[in-house]
Amino acid sequence: MRSAADILDTIQVRHPISHILDTLWAEGFQAFLAGGAVRDALLGTDPADVDILTNALPEDLTRLFADQQPKYVGKSFAVTLVNRVEVATCRPADQKAKGAGHTFPATDLGRRDLTINSMAWDPDTRTLADPFGGQKDIEHKVIRFTRDPVDRIEEDPVRMVRACRFAARFGFKMAPDAFNAIRAHAHKITAEGAADRIQREIIKAMDMDKPSGFFNLLHDTGLLALILPSLDRCYDLDGGPHHGETVFEHNLMVGDALPASMPILRLAGFLHDTGKADALEIKEGRNTFPGHQKFTQALMADLERLRFSGKEMDRIYALVRGHMRPLKADTSLKAVRRLLVMLNDLNLSYQDFLRMRIADKKGNMNPVKKPYTLGDIRLRLGKILDALDEHPPFNVNALDISGKEIQEILGLPQGPAIGKVKDFLFEQVLDDPSLNQRPTLEDLVRQMARNNFTDSDGKAIN
Repeated sequence: MRSAADILDTIQVRHPISHILDTLWAEGFQAFLAGGAVRDALLGTDPADVDILTNALPEDLTRLFADQQPKYVGKSFAVTLVNRVEVATCRPADQKAKGAGHTFPATDLGRRDLTINSMAWDPDTRTLADPFGGQKDIEHKVIRFTRDPVDRIEEDPVRMVRACRFAARFGFKMAPDAFNAIRAHAHKITAEGAADRIQREIIKAMDMDKPSGFFNLLHDTGLLALILPSLDRCYDLDGGPHHGETVFEHNLMVGDALPASMPILRLAGFLHDTGKADALEIKEGRNTFPGHQKFTQALMADLERLRFSGKEMDRIYALVRGHMRPLKADTSLKAVRRLLVMLNDLNLSYQDFLRMRIADKKGNMNPVKKPYTLGDIRLRLGKILDALDEHPPFNVNALDISGKEIQEILGLPQGPAIGKVKDFLFEQVLDDPSLNQRPTLEDLVRQMARNNFTDSDGKAIN
């Protein structure tokens, strides 16, 4: 197994990292690899991103790397993008801090969120700067805020969510003072401007092996009730006679069962049954949730508040609305065609529908309920593919006859009656896709006219 030093040495020679470091050193500045790169190396993994910490000012960086179109992107602290690498200018020391932390790079590290993110590696001397015990916390698998947890939270409340995410990601325990500080200051997570960044933390959590640990920590710290109240209210809500787990537990099991490579789909799994809290009815002393997939208002309000895009919200809405549509071993081909029409209306692929159905079936602790076998999945996929092979229309606009052609046959102007005819034809074609040919549909229209076909108001179309 490679050591952290070996991993960091490998990073150093990568372009453009080595060029940035060499340029800074040549000008007499100090430069360290910092934050996540050092943390991941100590955990024995190759860092996904590499940040550089320097005592050079942004204007120095602009001058030194003028030929590489540097871009200043700092908000809460000074960061300059050089060839897409973040080069951070050291932040001043925390004036309330005492003891370690008043020399470079400790002045900056002392302002970072967690001890495991508050380390820096000097590639020149191959030494680790770790003034706050991050390496020890990694060894002991503990999440702690750097210095005073309340100060770190007040500087940036989103750090509470990050602490939960890192604890869940690495399987670390939250230090008691960190946990208690979050519980006491959870209300600060509603601070203005935090929504976009909370959303990004949630999406990052979807990449974990089991994001359920993240949501459990959010609940335990009191953050979930403020971030995703639609999910939090499902905690301790009995899942009813068909489930051996609470609605909250079911949501987490389904989310865990979906692929990490599809974060929005996976998030929909964690949220798919949040409507049960609104749909709850008690029958014969047991919880039931008729039509719960239709109760999406609370969920959509949460997603909108967290500033998810319209496209993302539409996809989650479609996955939630469509997840209860049955697809069984004895489902008829006609019913499968109607399922495909529903999926088309929701703009939802049959692949995502199946992924959600498979995960939903798996997320159940009732011993009578069994997950789909590979054979079960193949059977259901086969039914969908068989229906698709018939090339059925998915909406009235896919009929092989236009509204204008119907008008000409019936001698009627454009109006609601033409729409009623198209609806009728669509139903016939759903029953038998072979009817979707213009001559056949024309004959059906003429037959409707001869039989005095009436619309929903009982008025004859002719």
